[in-house]
Amino acid sequence: MAASTGTNRTEGRTVPETLALVFGAVYLVVGIIGFFWTGFANFAGNSRHDMILGIFMVNPLHNIAHILVGVLGLALGRTLAGARTYGWTLAVLYAALFVYGLIAVGKSWDFLNINGADNVLHILTAAVGLVIALLPVRTAVGRSQTV
Repeated sequence: MAASTGTNRTEGRTVPETLALVFGAVYLVVGIIGFFWTGFANFAGNSRHDMILGIFMVNPLHNIAHILVGVLGLALGRTLAGARTYGWTLAVLYAALFVYGLIAVGKSWDFLNINGADNVLHILTAAVGLVIALLPVRTAVGRSQTV
């Protein structure tokens, strides 16, 4: 049996990798579906109150941000190191968005069209990012990456 170069994965994914892939897929789908509500008009505006599920306010810029976060999760979730990077990215980005939301909700300059429900989702996403970044992994033996 030849030695593995780390390119062929025979073992399952780690929990951080799975979470990164799942959250990436969810954010990608939410971003795409958001355009069914917003279209492409009023790109960074907040005068319209388009809502996904009747709760989360969005605009086209917000949808594109979701798509980018989703694609990043799908790209980085393929390796443990990538998933950890994605976790830290989620934690820092969404914690900053939470703070932004505390200040911006209801303001005329809110270019992401954030409401209170978005803000709750942002802090929960930051927490999930920390889980992805810091969750201990036991099944990394024989892999070509560090834990």
